[in-house]
Amino acid sequence: MADPDGIEIKHLYKIFGPNGQDMVQLVKDGMPKAELNEKHNHVLGLNDINISMPGGKIQVVMGLSGSGKSTLIRHINRLIDPTAGEVLIGDADVCKMSRTELREFRRHKTAMVFQKFALLPHRTVMKNTVYGLEIQGVPMKEAEERAARWIARVGLEGFEDNYPNQLSGGMQQRVGLARALTNDADILLMDEAFSALDPLIRMDMQSVLLDLQQELHKTIVFITHDLDEALRLGDRIAILRDGAVIQQGTGQEIVLRPEDEYIADFVKEVNRGRVIKVDTVMDRSRKLEGGITIPHGVMLEEAAKTFADTGQSEANVVNGSGAPLGVLTVQDTITAMVTPAVH
Repeated sequence: MADPDGIEIKHLYKIFGPNGQDMVQLVKDGMPKAELNEKHNHVLGLNDINISMPGGKIQVVMGLSGSGKSTLIRHINRLIDPTAGEVLIGDADVCKMSRTELREFRRHKTAMVFQKFALLPHRTVMKNTVYGLEIQGVPMKEAEERAARWIARVGLEGFEDNYPNQLSGGMQQRVGLARALTNDADILLMDEAFSALDPLIRMDMQSVLLDLQQELHKTIVFITHDLDEALRLGDRIAILRDGAVIQQGTGQEIVLRPEDEYIADFVKEVNRGRVIKVDTVMDRSRKLEGGITIPHGVMLEEAAKTFADTGQSEANVVNGSGAPLGVLTVQDTITAMVTPAVH
């Protein structure tokens, strides 16, 4: 049975140009992006994208400018029509929805948070936040009650009557997030949502999102070009280049086992000790009798400090009840913390 809040993207192609359909087979036969543009004056936006995005989790899609990540997210609510392929939400294919079905899907199932905030300048914080509910026809009293709850949750209580130009960038983005949450959509689409913010405000907004997600368990698709942000937020990460998925998996998997030099370049500056968890590295086939223990879920940096403080070279990794899950060694810890070879 399909995950009702999951997103399944299958064999998705987007070719920009008047005869995109005719170009799909050329791309399937191996014609690269540059040649397609040079010979046929068509631009390859997405090339056979296959991603399974689990419901209730944060799926990050990352890549450099021009990689196709923003094009991809706009296919999920069909702001862009595909040249070929499927975008399945539960059992429904967004690509086959009628105009009426699509309108209802956009109003009730998805909400979008943009990089440039996309607030209406002539509306107050409250009026911006209730905008989606107004379109849905929700009575204003109910809409404002729902909006007030989310305005408070994102830390803007007391600013309901302010206009966007009276707010900082971080506060404006909080309004955008409150507006999306007020719609009570199952799927949040966040396109470079924090990229325009200063680094400290950006980290603050990441924390706000993670705290909310602990409670809400929304299906979130988050676009970014920043690896640190991807690793902090993503339950799963897909990395795009030239419109194609180069690698996907958990942040741990990508950092430990980059598929090629392109991914290795992305991850080489990452402080692995602060990213990789002991669970990823431990030997699950072994258990120690006695000795020191390390809680599961902690980062390697913390485990390395425990080894240094105790002078031990092995430890049982234990769950919340103290039961051993596997064995972590100093050598495995050090090996995982240094730059890996390409997988």
